[in-house]
Amino acid sequence: MRCAGCVAGVETALQGVVGVETAEVNFADHTARVEGDVEFSSLKQALVDAGYDAALMEALEDVGAEEAMEHARFISLLMKAGVAAALGFPLMLGSHLGWFPEYSEPGAKHFWSFVSVLTMAVIYYSGRHFYISAFKLLEKHQSNMDTLIALGTGAAWSYSTLAIDISSMLPHDAGHAYFEAATTILAFINLGGALEMRARGKTSQAIRQLIGLQPRSARVVRDGVEIDVDIASIGLEEILRVRPGEKIAVDGEVLEGHSNIDESMLTGESMPVSKQVGDTVIAGTFNQGGTLLYKATRIGRDTMLARIVESVRQAQASKPALARIADRIAAVFVPAVVGIAAFTFLVWLVFGPSPSLGYAFVTSMTVLVIACPCALGLATPISVMVAVGRAAQKGILIRNGDALQLAGKLTCVVLDKTGTVTQGRPRVAEIHTAPGLQEEMLLSLAASLEAGSEHPLAAAIVEESHKRGMTLEKVEHFEALGGRGVVGEVRGKSVALGNAKLMQERHVDFGAFWPILNQCANRGQTPVLLTVDQQIVGVISVADTIKADSRPAIEALKALGVRVLMVTGDNELTAQAIAREAGIDEVRAQVMPEDKATIVKELQTQGLVVGMVGDGINDAPALAQAEVGFAMGTGTDIAIESGDVVIMRGSLLKVADAMHLSRLTVENIHQNFFGAFIYNVLSIPIAAGILYPVFGLLLNPIIAGAAMALSSVTVVTNANRLRWK
Repeated sequence: MRCAGCVAGVETALQGVVGVETAEVNFADHTARVEGDVEFSSLKQALVDAGYDAALMEALEDVGAEEAMEHARFISLLMKAGVAAALGFPLMLGSHLGWFPEYSEPGAKHFWSFVSVLTMAVIYYSGRHFYISAFKLLEKHQSNMDTLIALGTGAAWSYSTLAIDISSMLPHDAGHAYFEAATTILAFINLGGALEMRARGKTSQAIRQLIGLQPRSARVVRDGVEIDVDIASIGLEEILRVRPGEKIAVDGEVLEGHSNIDESMLTGESMPVSKQVGDTVIAGTFNQGGTLLYKATRIGRDTMLARIVESVRQAQASKPALARIADRIAAVFVPAVVGIAAFTFLVWLVFGPSPSLGYAFVTSMTVLVIACPCALGLATPISVMVAVGRAAQKGILIRNGDALQLAGKLTCVVLDKTGTVTQGRPRVAEIHTAPGLQEEMLLSLAASLEAGSEHPLAAAIVEESHKRGMTLEKVEHFEALGGRGVVGEVRGKSVALGNAKLMQERHVDFGAFWPILNQCANRGQTPVLLTVDQQIVGVISVADTIKADSRPAIEALKALGVRVLMVTGDNELTAQAIAREAGIDEVRAQVMPEDKATIVKELQTQGLVVGMVGDGINDAPALAQAEVGFAMGTGTDIAIESGDVVIMRGSLLKVADAMHLSRLTVENIHQNFFGAFIYNVLSIPIAAGILYPVFGLLLNPIIAGAAMALSSVTVVTNANRLRWK
């Protein structure tokens, strides 16, 4: 695709294939994302029929192959620009200095005929791709920028060649050669295309850097022997060794050794992470110190690195609303420009000064050459590509363009407590037993019951029992009650562990423990009560400290003018204690998981643009309800499918970073739109000769070609400024 007008043609071709549900085409990186029940061969055939070609991007290495292909095209465009300039500039210089004879002079016919043939050869070499594209689109009753270039340069050559033989029949001074215009315009347009391609290549730098993290080979242990193998040959469950200074080849679990791993390339966190037996390691991260032996748990396209690359690629290819508007404008842009050029020709032919035919030809050709839908078509996707890539380098995965556009407009952010504001790794802080019951017995019963639960509080209780070397009891009739606790039978006795709400539902009298519950809650701890056969036997208090960056993150959100609200299933006193420590003013406590989405909807009815920040698992309904859902990911546990934006390593500060980047990106897109819009609004009337009646000025077609070529380069260059934000 060489023009934003191509987008509509490609999308139409893809959407016409049976089985295609949606097709989104990105002009900035020349990709299409198609969803539906369809074979690639059918899609490719549809594109070939429409005058295009396509290849399937399946592996990380495909991006490298695409880069090599782009480089070859870049060199080709430079050569085409050079050949066109080698003829065009001497012709232009000679015309201005009077080196060449006029058409009417003796012997001029042979000279200009030779120039005509030479120009045709240059057009064939430097411009045939424009003509081929234009003719193929004409067969489909479509048009793009190639149509304008082919019309403009073709008309210049045809008029100049025809005038050689009929110059005597033309009005005085109308028999002028425009061979230099045809070739110089091609030189500028090809050069502009090469510069735009080079600038666009920089927008994909983040993807290339991510792909570059993956090592080409790895050391595996097979039959007790360590050998180096290609990364593609590594299988699941294989044992690998990584030495100091090497990269982790695939995702895995540490079996032996201890080391510090630099994960900054994926998470944006500068501090290395300590790894020991049982910990997970991520492909592409850097082993700083010791030697590790680890087992491959994810390989190929299932590794975290591959999933991140795919997520970034999909986000870069997605279209926010602004891009869809631009595509619709670009689709009708070329036919409109052809109409304006035809109207310009007629106006000058009828009302223009002598030689009116010459003026009509020059102005209409200039209109064709200067018009550029590409700057308009690139305005949004190029900025999205740069911003998404920049975010990925900082550990923020933005999964679609709409999220990037909306994040900066948020007026309210709802925060889940556990794992978002707090560490999400609770620990048992205190154990209070009823008279006559030992602490170990209470903990054993609670841990046995919680062993079947996935709640963070359950993990803390089970972990404490493991620390004390306890053997857990068998539990029957286990049931997890969302937002309240768990129940089951241990040794034939009915056991329940949960909050005050569960106790009230089961009509358990726990009045004697109220002072302990309040005392724990005021310290920011979460107390859970244990009953055996409807009798209260004790309280286990679990503490979850807030993250070090939670308070600065809340301050950063407030500085952006955002209302911050924390929701949690914890009791009111605990929630308020955590909120005070984090600097949060509004709290909703004792909220059931399914009610979080209701709270988001309630805020939206108040006219607020709401962002939800949660762990991406039990907060999924709320994340989906919010305008932008932020899923807090931790290492390989990252829930990439849960939110619109995924925060690697779960740093709350990155929510404010994402919002700030969104505002910068939308501002950048508006700058691009303004530049592209002003360029076309001003350039087309000037090219048509609107300044001539007052100032006597007409735009040279060669200058028009240079301006058109540089308009897209300007948009891409402006978008690249986001890389340094």
